[in-house]
Amino acid sequence: MRACGTSGASVTVRVPAKVNVQLAVGAARPDGFHDLANVFLAVGLYDEVTAVPSDSLRITAEGHDVDQIPLDRTNLAARAAELLAARHGIEPHVHLHIAKDIPVAGGMAGGSADAAGALLACDTLWSTGASREELLDICAELGSDVPFSLVGGAALGRGRGELLTPLSVGGAFHWVFAVADGGLSTPAVYREFDRLTEGTQVPAPEADPELLAALESGDATALAAALANDLQPAALSLRPALTATLDAGTAAGALAALVSGSGPTTAFLVKDAQAAQQVAAALLDSGTCRAVRVADSPAPGATLA
Repeated sequence: MRACGTSGASVTVRVPAKVNVQLAVGAARPDGFHDLANVFLAVGLYDEVTAVPSDSLRITAEGHDVDQIPLDRTNLAARAAELLAARHGIEPHVHLHIAKDIPVAGGMAGGSADAAGALLACDTLWSTGASREELLDICAELGSDVPFSLVGGAALGRGRGELLTPLSVGGAFHWVFAVADGGLSTPAVYREFDRLTEGTQVPAPEADPELLAALESGDATALAAALANDLQPAALSLRPALTATLDAGTAAGALAALVSGSGPTTAFLVKDAQAAQQVAAALLDSGTCRAVRVADSPAPGATLA
């Protein structure tokens, strides 16, 4: 394999978090995954991934809770660099620095965002000239949420979430996110989903037409009525204290509340920016969460900074 890199070059990519406004989960497949109808919405909380030439593959990080992420080749960002390099016959000699602002292990695709950011940063740094289709193919190999982190905006994810159809969004939606103490393992939440649904007929996952219409019209009240997450009962089973957080947000005036993805971050849809500040303050005062974040959606996908 050949070495590749530009001396002194530096490439930074900004990549967003996501919230699942609908997460419909089917029964476990023979391969252990679940078919999904996953309506992604990118939100304006961002990690930044910076790639610079190096003598080897290195990962460093700064920001909230970075002690909880691996800084070796098990990090999804490192795997992204390795997969891209292998396809183009080069050594993955790059230093990837991750500046984290997306909650870690919070159900907002922070690790997937870092993988998408690293992939675009390395493609640019190494001038591999990978097509959009190739980048999305690598994303799908890395994980179910990674393709959406690259694309951003809004999309319906089918299969295990990696098969994307872009969706129209007719306006801005305002959110408050409550960050819990500690994380939740996505595989553990899916195992709990399987346990809770054992012996029942799990319906095939389908996108809700009313929810898609609410997104397209930009109607926050209609979207609030349609929000749904089939993993929420499993997340609450593993972390019952999240119920108090959900209750505190709705009592403070949120239009709707749900667990974000596999959790434990909870998401609150509000009517406008002023309401977001009020709900955020009430959640902090409630003592039911560690921190709160306010963000709008939709947001662009991985973008060169």
